[in-house]
This record gives sequence, structure tokens and C-alpha cells, in this order.
Amino acid sequence: MEDLFALEEWRRRSPDVPDGPWLKDFGSFKLRGEGKYPKTFLLKGQAAQGQNIE
Repeated sequence: MEDLFALEEWRRRSPDVPDGPWLKDFGSFKLRGEGKYPKTFLLKGQAAQGQNIE
């Protein structure tokens, strides 16, 4: 649940993301997107490509 709350808080801050592929790690899952749109949720340990954002 903590990671889901972290996702909600992160989205509320309207984060700056790159125009191309990006990746945000929340611990138990990763959110992968492209430009301003989130595209895929990945489980911990699944490989992902994209610029890692803080």
C-alpha cells in the first residue's frame, strides 16, 4: 500500500518526465511511460527500458 500512496503523491506533484521512454521505480513495482503518458506497470524484478527518473 505504501508504494501506491507514493505513486499517488508523485502524480499530484505533476512530475517532469522526458519526451521519450522513462521509468519510475516505486519499490514493489515500476511505472514505465513515454512522454507525459504512463504506459505499463511492471512487477519488481521485471526488466524495463527507459530513462530512470527520480
